[in-house]
Amino acid sequence: MSTYIRFVLVVLLLSGQAAMFGDEPVFSGPQLGEKLPPFNAKGVFGDLADKDIELVGRSAENPVLLIFFHERTRPAFGLTNMAMKYAVSRKKDGLQSSVIYLTDDATETRDWLGRVKQNLNQNVTHVISSGGLEGPGSYGLNRNVTLTVLVAKDGKVTANFALVQPSVQADGPMILKAIVDVTGGGKVPTIAELAGERYSGQARMKGNSGSSDAKLTSLLRAVINKQAGEADVRKAAAAVEEYVSKNRNAHREIARISNTIVNSGKLSNYGTETAQNVLKRWAKKYGAAPKSSDRSTEKQSTTAPEE
Repeated sequence: MSTYIRFVLVVLLLSGQAAMFGDEPVFSGPQLGEKLPPFNAKGVFGDLADKDIELVGRSAENPVLLIFFHERTRPAFGLTNMAMKYAVSRKKDGLQSSVIYLTDDATETRDWLGRVKQNLNQNVTHVISSGGLEGPGSYGLNRNVTLTVLVAKDGKVTANFALVQPSVQADGPMILKAIVDVTGGGKVPTIAELAGERYSGQARMKGNSGSSDAKLTSLLRAVINKQAGEADVRKAAAAVEEYVSKNRNAHREIARISNTIVNSGKLSNYGTETAQNVLKRWAKKYGAAPKSSDRSTEKQSTTAPEE
């Protein structure tokens, strides 16, 4: 391999334009500086359901975010939800955002999307590609990746991420920066900042837990965030414990909530394994929720925050 080619590959890898599969770089879709071709796909939800939609063509001059969903995995969902959550906040800057599902069985995929609709951001466009697993023929997508993320402006690609093993922590910051760069600049949000609130489309913890303590609710969200790393979960748990130590009502709430979750038989639905161990520890540490003759408190104790 020539020195020049090695140099180009290093630049692409460092800029997020190529992934590695074993010892080989992986490419998918139009590359940096190439034209973003328009293509048609079928809408999934609302007024766009079953309608042919032309993506890119009419808004070629606008900033564009396209996420091609090759494979259904939890990391792929986590990264897509995170990126689209931020993308919605830049809609005012003209950003056009779409998730394109690649499949050889459009009917099955449409039915599946209907079942998981509540977990998807409804403020972006969801479509099913008419090109099967290969996607639009003009895009040259790679079937061996899990996600292909394209960011473009003025009809040309400004960033391309071919992701074999998507990761919120590893890939998220680069994707967020690429979005910021095409929408007028500004501060790039951290993953922790985006994780401070639940992804759009998911149930709010306050509504499910019955907790009226907004700060405790916010702190708990960070603990049971499924995309949080072990260190992040422990840091978030420490923040909860510090807050609870200074607030008697919060102490009662964390006892009620942790016991409800642990005894619900659905502990595995809440965050990572580290978060689940934290919840079990809290249930023992803080004890059973104090009994109360208040009927509303008894009613609240039948529900718990869900992840």
